[in-house]
Amino acid sequence: MSNTLRWGILGTGNIARQFAGGLATATRSTLVAVGSRAADSARAFATKYGIAAAYASYEQCLNDPNVDAIYNSLPNSMHHEWTLRALRAGKHVLCEKPFAMNAQQAEEMFDVAGASGRVLAEAFMYRSHPLTHAVVRAVTAGEIGRLKLIRTSFCYRTTRLDDNIRFKPELGGGSLMDIGCYCLNFARHLAGAEPVRAFAVGHLHASGVDDYASGTLEFPGGLVSTFSCGMTVQANNTAVLAGEEGWIEIPLPWKPAPLQGEYVVCRGTPPKMDAGGKPVSTTPTRESRFVETTKDLYAYEADDFAATVLDGSAPRVTRQDTIGNMQLLDTLRRQLGMPV
Repeated sequence: MSNTLRWGILGTGNIARQFAGGLATATRSTLVAVGSRAADSARAFATKYGIAAAYASYEQCLNDPNVDAIYNSLPNSMHHEWTLRALRAGKHVLCEKPFAMNAQQAEEMFDVAGASGRVLAEAFMYRSHPLTHAVVRAVTAGEIGRLKLIRTSFCYRTTRLDDNIRFKPELGGGSLMDIGCYCLNFARHLAGAEPVRAFAVGHLHASGVDDYASGTLEFPGGLVSTFSCGMTVQANNTAVLAGEEGWIEIPLPWKPAPLQGEYVVCRGTPPKMDAGGKPVSTTPTRESRFVETTKDLYAYEADDFAATVLDGSAPRVTRQDTIGNMQLLDTLRRQLGMPV
């Protein structure tokens, strides 16, 4: 068996461009084809990223015998259909998040993957980054004591609303689906369990999607997680893990800086509020730790997937993990009055 996985991409949008650009540093992945609904778009994309085959339809890309795996970067509402088509065409599939429109679709996608004997995984790229692995090791090693609180945010403010698929409910739009899914996945990953209770509140945009939302998750053993996500609001987009003996701050948890990720381990007593903001003897220590990287974020993701296909390694994001995240999204979106 070859040591390199040959990729075809469905779609030429922003996330497809990031994935294609990132594969320049991959060690076990190579791009061989791209499919688009427009021939000009496919040709331009292929030229920019040095891809041999450019197709004016998704079907042609799926039928290319040189393609081993498909990266499905299409809009959320198209993940289900085109992942099924790719699997039935004999291709392995890495499907962008959120995996599907709901948990029921996700279950069917994995069932077809199993019947087809093909690998299927959800593309939460941050899960493949060495920074995420280092943080999980620090927590597991007890560096901050028992983990009790997780706080995450992922927000941005867009002014481009016309024809923006993120603001169309029928296309699986909304802040929970677009970026809140990261916060949910992160909390569940660190907890190593599904929440026993979950609550969300949010604001519905005139378009009918949640343009910003916040929520609380309660996990077995007393671990609590809060999150905020939004498409019309700014935030610091950080993650904080609070334990009995200290806390960890992750300045860039979702897309770490190129070549080097960073997290901060803090121990001791936080600044006392009644000290007027002045330094006190209990000022905590702050240890910045840097995680050196040799590949792009998306190259790590692609090579991890290649290891699953070629070596039989466990996927970074399992079927159970993806189904759990989709079930949680379904629950929270229903609470906000969103169609599921």
